[in-house]
Amino acid sequence: MFEQDYTLEDVRDFFSMDRFATQACGCQIEEASHGHAVCSLELADIHRNAQGNVMGGAIFTLADFCLAIACNMGENPTVSVNNTIEFMSATRGSKLVATCDASKSGRSLGFYVVEVHDNLNTLVARMTATCFRRS
Repeated sequence: MFEQDYTLEDVRDFFSMDRFATQACGCQIEEASHGHAVCSLELADIHRNAQGNVMGGAIFTLADFCLAIACNMGENPTVSVNNTIEFMSATRGSKLVATCDASKSGRSLGFYVVEVHDNLNTLVARMTATCFRRS
């Protein structure tokens, strides 16, 4: 999707069209390169469920957004076809940081792992994903 010459601002501008992640949820792109991305989310009351914990949907949205960036950098347009998320621990901090890396990036399929930590370095969730590249 992005050639070699792109800036972080170019990536942020393009993915700003992922309005649910960027506008409704507040996800931010911190790093983006081929097969790799880091995104963050400053937590607010809107991200919490009735019990006061961060909603799984907010955590998944951050992980999915980070995946979308990592799997599309330097590749044909790519979409996820399967995601599995494991919620490892409650969020204790005030910010979440997701890091996505390609395990294997093939011609038509890509395999990725996303880890979500809070700003206290607690592993909150791990997502694995299989993605399909459109020609």
